[in-house]
Amino acid sequence: MRGVLVAVLLVTALLGATPPARAFIAPPPPPVTTTTTTLPPAGWYAVGSIGCAAISPMAGTLLLGRELTVMEVDRMTLSCFLGPLGWLLGPTLFPDPVLTALPPNPPNQPPQQPPRGRHIDIPPRGITAFVPNEILWEVDSGAPAQYAADVARRLGLTLLETQSFTLTGRTLQRLRINANSTVRATLGRLPRFTRITAQPNFFYRFGQARPPTQTDVGAQYVVPKLHLIEAHKITSGDDVLVAVIDSKIDASHPDLAGVIVDQYDALGAAAPAHMHGTGMAGAIAAHTKLVGVAPKVKLLAVHAFSGDKGSAQGTTFNILKGLDWAASKQARIVNMSFAGPPDPMLSEMLARAHERGMVLIAAVGNAGPRAPPMYPAADRAVIGVTATDADDKLLPQANRGPQVAVAAPGVMVLEPAPDGGYQVTTGTSVAAAHASGVAALLLARDPKLTPDQVRSLLIKSARAIPGAKRDVGAGVIDALAAVDGVRN
Repeated sequence: MRGVLVAVLLVTALLGATPPARAFIAPPPPPVTTTTTTLPPAGWYAVGSIGCAAISPMAGTLLLGRELTVMEVDRMTLSCFLGPLGWLLGPTLFPDPVLTALPPNPPNQPPQQPPRGRHIDIPPRGITAFVPNEILWEVDSGAPAQYAADVARRLGLTLLETQSFTLTGRTLQRLRINANSTVRATLGRLPRFTRITAQPNFFYRFGQARPPTQTDVGAQYVVPKLHLIEAHKITSGDDVLVAVIDSKIDASHPDLAGVIVDQYDALGAAAPAHMHGTGMAGAIAAHTKLVGVAPKVKLLAVHAFSGDKGSAQGTTFNILKGLDWAASKQARIVNMSFAGPPDPMLSEMLARAHERGMVLIAAVGNAGPRAPPMYPAADRAVIGVTATDADDKLLPQANRGPQVAVAAPGVMVLEPAPDGGYQVTTGTSVAAAHASGVAALLLARDPKLTPDQVRSLLIKSARAIPGAKRDVGAGVIDALAAVDGVRN
């Protein structure tokens, strides 16, 4: 190993040094005794130095969970030979390479790609919401053709899927970890491969909560609460394209007949219609037995979540595919009734979608008042929505924080269910869907509105309710006040 060779050379140089000349004095004759051969101090020093140089890199690799760089090995070897003096001289003789940051983007110029190999996202120990045996990565387009395959082989990875994304201009790959390793350990070994950007394939779950025990809420209290009948006399969201990234929607439900104009399956597998996706679509666009917030919109149904009943979950990779597809279909609004951990790749795509003029709306989540902010609602490009009940009281399980922009009805809400049925839904998920409907009314009123203008109108027209801003935002959205606030 490199450390052992360096140590041997250093010790050899020391032992081979010529001692200073001295005046010759004839030594007395040696006594005639029997002695045993032992190593001189310099020999023991040499053996110890070589042993230290051999063992230290292996110990460092085990402790850090990754292979050491050449400079780190050289510094360890120097420390084994010179002791504390080596600790001081190591950074000077064997410095780490200097990395330079990219300059900021000029105005109106496309974003520069981040430096490859220095954006390895290793989640903190407290974050466990990711696929346990998968990672996502992007390989620098200038890398040799075999580079990705060679790295994958060395790390024990199998390529599962490759997808190019128009919004970000990136080509990402989803890989399975074959070896006896973990996501964190695998990502920890990637910084040495400087042409790769990587992260976990995060999990996202729906912002649904267990309904309260009360059962006396009148059918569709949302209609008078948001003044929908009066707002629909002005606009019903005519032909505004709203993408719903969710579980599979029952497109044949009578309350959704004719509103779903296109569908995309990010999972690539057949699945039955799901309660959550069908309910969110109904909150926005129901138009037969129920009154949706924007009954004349056109829905783009994105199937990105899978599972049973209300427990479905989605991943970063599938959500990215859904977002990119929605952008290709010119969606004006994206409803994201789900929540999860911070996610660099998703954040970048949300920023590009916002720049493109897409209004992004998400549920703040139901992890409780002491939970950290959840994403995508906490992303700066997204409008975060919390849930209130028929009496304008905040849903107790709702997340709190600066990411809460507005509140919307989200407790004991009557919505469509698969196979022509109906269900009562509670959570910040359905609240976000109601906000997406009001946003559609605004864009139908004025298609030129930007995402920031839509956010501003939702906030300015919201009706104030008791509660701190970090709990309820600006208050409960009001469809009539919002559309009245648009100046044609």
